[in-house]
Amino acid sequence: MLRFLFSKLLLIIPTFIGITIVAFGFVRVLPGDPVLLLAGERGMDPDRYQKLLHQFGYDRPIVVQYLDYVWGLLHGDFGVSIATKQPVFQEFLNLFPATAELAISAMLLAIIIGIPAGIISAVKRGSVFDQATMGIALTGYSMPIFWWGLLLIILFSGILGWTPVSGRISLLYYFPSVTGFMTIDSLLSGEKGAFTSALSHLILPSVVLATIPLAVIARQTRSAMLEVLGEDYVRTARAKGLSGRRVIGIHALRNAMIPVITTIGLQVGMLMAGAILTETIFSWPGIGKWMIDSISRRDYPVVQGGLVLIAGLVMLVNLLVDLAYGLINPRIRHQ
Repeated sequence: MLRFLFSKLLLIIPTFIGITIVAFGFVRVLPGDPVLLLAGERGMDPDRYQKLLHQFGYDRPIVVQYLDYVWGLLHGDFGVSIATKQPVFQEFLNLFPATAELAISAMLLAIIIGIPAGIISAVKRGSVFDQATMGIALTGYSMPIFWWGLLLIILFSGILGWTPVSGRISLLYYFPSVTGFMTIDSLLSGEKGAFTSALSHLILPSVVLATIPLAVIARQTRSAMLEVLGEDYVRTARAKGLSGRRVIGIHALRNAMIPVITTIGLQVGMLMAGAILTETIFSWPGIGKWMIDSISRRDYPVVQGGLVLIAGLVMLVNLLVDLAYGLINPRIRHQ
């Protein structure tokens, strides 16, 4: 198992190097000058401009800037925001709970609906339920997040008035943040109606963000179940007279869940990518909206640091999934 873990850790090194190159190069190809954007409409005299260039280190050769950037990352320094003058890592920590709450809610919704839907579709292969479920899953996977989000806002917020349009909770409520998760903090506050308000703000963004992972999980579960149901040991279990629930729930599902677990882990990257659009549409104060605002301001340190931190989080989750996969299936870690 240690050899399996070591082999996975070795893969992180070139991946990390590639991520730093992409993050560093991405902000440099964006049009606009972050120093000039600080001046606003008033403009900036040449001397002041040169001083700021030197202060931020943008007058040095690009290779030197990259090496300094990587050296800072290795020492835990993700830079300081040009716009807010706050450490990038601290801003990330402050905003991450909002994104985590949204992502966890979306993933739970995708798992709770997607896995049972995939199981039933596999058991009732070719039925109306199977065809309808897979058709809906394909539609959900193909649907653009920004278009789907706007449709739900128009219907449930604009026409029906059931859910709020944006934010995490009504401005009527104020209480100290304990966990950073608004639903939990609203319960801890004891304020009447706070939890209901936080939950109502969370519903639409979670549904929008869960759409694609739900479709992928449902299709993968169905595919894995169909493959397992055709195995000899499943046919043997049925021949022994075991009940259908026992055959499916114990013999088939446990083996079919191995690729499904991997798929769930891989959807973390999809959730982070989808969170950028979802948080922008619903004005959700999380990492995604923070990144979009920073790109529009050409805030190099925030964009660079945010990309590396998000990529590091995705790598960590994928590593944990690989380890879980190795524990579940010993053949993988012994290969």
